[in-house]
Amino acid sequence: MTSINVPFFEYPRLWSDNRKELLSIIDNVSATGGFIMQQAVCDFEIELAKYASVNYSVGVGNATDGMEIFLEAIGVNKGDEIIISSHTMLATASAIKVAGGIPIPVDIGSDNLINIESIENAITSNTVGIMPTQLNGRICDMDAILDIANKHSLFVVEDAAQALGSKYKGQHAGTFGLASAISFFPAKVLGCLGDAGAILVNDKSLFHKIYQIHDHGRDVDGEVKRWGRNSRLDNLQAAILSYKLGSYDKVIKRRREVAQMYQDRLASLVELKLPPAPNSNKDNFDVYQNYEIQADNRDDIKIYLEKKGIGTLVQWGGLAIHHFKGLGFDQSLPNADKFFKRCIMLPMNNFISDSDVDYVCEAVLNFYRS
Repeated sequence: MTSINVPFFEYPRLWSDNRKELLSIIDNVSATGGFIMQQAVCDFEIELAKYASVNYSVGVGNATDGMEIFLEAIGVNKGDEIIISSHTMLATASAIKVAGGIPIPVDIGSDNLINIESIENAITSNTVGIMPTQLNGRICDMDAILDIANKHSLFVVEDAAQALGSKYKGQHAGTFGLASAISFFPAKVLGCLGDAGAILVNDKSLFHKIYQIHDHGRDVDGEVKRWGRNSRLDNLQAAILSYKLGSYDKVIKRRREVAQMYQDRLASLVELKLPPAPNSNKDNFDVYQNYEIQADNRDDIKIYLEKKGIGTLVQWGGLAIHHFKGLGFDQSLPNADKFFKRCIMLPMNNFISDSDVDYVCEAVLNFYRS
């Protein structure tokens, strides 16, 4: 097999593949002098809300800020417990902590997302909410989560950082709870050229609180209504995101094609557990932010693929939330423990070619054949 290079993500191509268009966008925005909270931000917020079928969106500095802001707007108090999946980025937990609450990580299910039974078992008299992570471009079983929330009078908010465009029973990620956060980190399916994020929200009153907090307490009319902070989406990034949102569905279509190619080539390997294939479940429409598998001899295959020029990633350094003992977590979560010993992400990005996917698949097959 001829050796080629398939990086996990080619950051330079974010610029080089659209250099002419991006230069024009930067020139147009810069020529107006509209760098902060100007028309490009307003336009993108409207376009994003329309795309996600939600009433309002608010551009913020990043998705972590977004989660902190909507939790503050909802009114999380000191000691309030919010249940999360342990299979998520530390930002999910830290946002709850910064807002004054206590993150409670629970185990994962067979779909590697938050386990429904574990949510029920974690509820105490201090529990106020559930924040599921719509991970790797796939949405959790939101019917079951909302049923639990209604049963126990809990709010639901979403870490939808990785899930823009994904759907559950036809409904967009980020629109099931009171509010959600979306990330536009460069490696996201809709990525910009730096840090950026957005909050999605339907309720008008909550929207105003979120808007106020993200801009020093000022409302849309400029009047200061409360104490706030500075977490505003940059105008240049907003203009770039508007441009990229125009072709976003094509990008999703391509990622689903790549996922199906992986499925077709690797499904026969008993040593692997693959994520659900496109169209394998009529309830879920996945956008494949990542293609995360479970593999026997995970560390060995990672080294083998690296030698073949193939970039892989063990998400979050191979640590679930409950593994951060220094932060006070001490839960026993056997499913998540097993998963993090086996998980590895194969290349899945906007630039990968069919021949790249073939090369990756052939390398994986050769590893387990030898």
